[in-house]
Formats: sequence, structure tokens, C-alpha cells
Amino acid sequence: MNRMDWQNFFETRVDRCKVLVIGDIMMDRYYYGDVKKFASDAPVPVAKIIKRKASLGAAANIANNLARLGCKTSVAGFVGDDHNFEILSNQLYESGIDQDGLIATEWPTTTKIRIMSGHVQMFRMDFEDLAPRTEEQFDALKSFVRQRLNDSLDAIVLADYEKGVCTERFCASVIRAAHNHGVPVVVMPYGQQWIKYAQADYVTPNVAKINKILLSPIPTDDDDAAERAGRYIMRKFRIKNVLATRSASGMTLVTEEDAFHLPTRAQEVFDSAGAADTVAAVFAMALAGGLKPVDGAYIANVAAGIVLRKSGTYAITREDVLNELAG
Repeated sequence: MNRMDWQNFFETRVDRCKVLVIGDIMMDRYYYGDVKKFASDAPVPVAKIIKRKASLGAAANIANNLARLGCKTSVAGFVGDDHNFEILSNQLYESGIDQDGLIATEWPTTTKIRIMSGHVQMFRMDFEDLAPRTEEQFDALKSFVRQRLNDSLDAIVLADYEKGVCTERFCASVIRAAHNHGVPVVVMPYGQQWIKYAQADYVTPNVAKINKILLSPIPTDDDDAAERAGRYIMRKFRIKNVLATRSASGMTLVTEEDAFHLPTRAQEVFDSAGAADTVAAVFAMALAGGLKPVDGAYIANVAAGIVLRKSGTYAITREDVLNELAG
């Protein structure tokens, strides 16, 4: 596909795509400062804050990517009744994302605060509570998923960051419901218990996540090893296809019939934060728009190359992608 084909795809198909992102909702907050001295009361550096930024994170970032690409996007998950949720809700509203699937709980909205000096992260503070959510809260989430499926969807993204949404029981119910409606499911996996993603159409791990579930780690620059790892994942966890992000070596798409290796497009890397979110979002957009999986992997690879050159969490736009294709 050339640039005109991609522009036509965005204008004629993406604008009609309906995608639901389900998973762990987070806020990413950044404080940027200059470090020029140590504290007088403790042997720690002092950062004089000169700029701050709040960004949608995790499942909310995937939804934001989809919305900025032009998809009609809904997001579902658990949040708190707090100031960080107010910030998150306002940003979702500004991006035109349907947030009716956000279920309020008594726990805080998961938030990561990073203190930055230039492109260097000095430390991070996490605000979260991983106590199990109640049956009633999960029932409310399932009800919303059924409602959106009945209204028609083109793809679902399950975004797992091990913060409480993606239990084995819940994932199975979402995948089963999606397939009953003929809707593909793309999973952003986490941890080692990938059996909970059984029957998912695609998982989109990076090499670091893959190596956590393999008996021996694979080198990022070995195409054959990447394919073998993908087939191991498909066989062991009953997952249909794997799209693996391989750092400087690009991506590998492993399907039942074939494997495709795509070289990286990133010339330099400033920050990998959010790159995996972008891959899942753009690949889901491509599937929702009716593209072949290999074309979806190609455009996801293009998008990942853009995001890797950005600092902090960045939600990509269709203009970013089209400009990159023209360059």
C-alpha cells in the first residue's frame, strides 16, 4: 500500500471503526526539573520542577491512540473517585472517548508519578491498591461489554497490566462474548499466566514479556528464534496469532500458516514509554478496518517507530502516521 492507499484507508474505513478497550486504567503524571544540587537534610538530589504533564496511561492510553487515529472508541475498567480520576475523565472527554464503561470503586485511580531530569527518569511514585474487585463490579463491567457488543464493535483490545481487571475468568468471558459476535480480540499481555488469554485472536508482547515465559530467553536479532517463540506461545496458551515487538530488530508476526519479519523504523530512541500501547492500538485499528494482519503489523511498526522518538507517553495521530509514510 502506498501513501494514498493509506490515506484512503483512514478516510473511508477508520472513521467508521468501533473499538472497545477493556483493562487497567492509569494516569501517567510527569514532573520535569533541573537537578543541580543535593538536599541539605538528606543525601538525595533536589529537582527544581519547571514543567509538569498529565497523560492517559495503560488502557486509557490505548484508547487515546485509537481516538486520535480516528476510531470511535470506548474504554472500560475500574477507577477511583479522586482527583486523578477527574484529570483522566477530562482528558477522555477532550479526546471524544466514551467512558461509560468506567466503574467507580472505593480504591484509588492507579497513577504513576515520574520525576524527570531531561530524558532521565530519577524515580517513580505509584498510587494503587491491588485488592480484588468485587463480583458486583465485575458484573457491571461485563454488562457494559455486552451492551457495546450488541451495539456493534469491530475490535476489542484487552489491556492487561496486572492491576486487577484481567482475571482468568473475566478474560474468558470477554473473549467468548466477542467471538459470539464475530469480533476479534487483541491482547496486551502481562505477567506469566497467559493461559487466561486462551482463544484470543492476537497477543502483542515485546521480547522482555516473551522471555519471562520461555525456558531460555531469545535474542532480539534472531528471526527464527522469534518465530519459534511465537509458535510456542500459540501452542502452549492456545492463542491464535502473535505479534512480537523486538526492540531494534522490529517486529515479527506469527500466524498459523506463516511468519513475517518487519525491520524497525526507529532511527533513535528517546523513550519506550507507551510504545507497546501504540502497537496494540494501531494493530487493532487495522483489523477493525478490515486490513490483512500483515498490513496491520506494518502500520503498527511504522507507528511504534514514531512513538519511540517521543519523550514520555505519547498518543499518535493519523497525521503522524501519514507524514512518516511520506518521509
